[in-house]
Amino acid sequence: MSHGLGEGMRKISSNDELMTTREAAEALGVAVRTVQLWVEAGVLTAWKTAGGHRRIPRAALEELLVERNRVMHPTSPESEHPASARNRRAVDALQAPTAPPEVLKLLIVEDDPNIMRLYQMWVQSWSFKVDLTLAHNGYEGLLLIGQLRPDVVLTDLMMPGMDGFQLVRSLKSPNLGFDSLRLVVVSALSRQDIQNRGGLPEGVDIFEKPIPFDRIEAIVLEEVQQLKASRAKTLAEADLANNLLIEI
Repeated sequence: MSHGLGEGMRKISSNDELMTTREAAEALGVAVRTVQLWVEAGVLTAWKTAGGHRRIPRAALEELLVERNRVMHPTSPESEHPASARNRRAVDALQAPTAPPEVLKLLIVEDDPNIMRLYQMWVQSWSFKVDLTLAHNGYEGLLLIGQLRPDVVLTDLMMPGMDGFQLVRSLKSPNLGFDSLRLVVVSALSRQDIQNRGGLPEGVDIFEKPIPFDRIEAIVLEEVQQLKASRAKTLAEADLANNLLIEI
């Protein structure tokens, strides 16, 4: 659809209305770092000024609004006039599915529908609750990650379009704010095959197929427990602060 920074980027017309990353973030209803992630990954077209600042054509943002609506609302028409998408953007941000802060958000990125259904049934059988979202390729995955900010992402590597390699490498780019995101890769590729394709960044859990369900469930459960502990600590600190205020 569109290209990111660097060689191969399409030439942007000087007549395009340009936006800063902050303006684009406000229009999309996401954080500035999310826009930076989408730019670095090639989801959103941008270019850099001589001073190193990103500029985003409004036309590219309109295209992304249409695509995001398709991903976030699969039953909606797949195409929409940019003006209509612009009018819809605030509604999109408000209607995006959200989970309570104590429920872990899990995103699974997998292009094979049979494996995806298997994952769904598997997650539904767990004794603990998670908020599950599905994506069918790396592009959809990045859109949903930027919008929903999941706690754990489970992804395949070999997918059409934007594959899992680009997805994972984009998320591990420095200074984008996704350092705490737990990334789990499940692939038919061996570790040597992965290394031959340029490898993956450090801190990624890598498993070969067949899918090691028990080990992945243990990882997710570990993250659930950490989330609960963090939530309990936050609530305890808030109670302590309230008690101090009452005493004063």
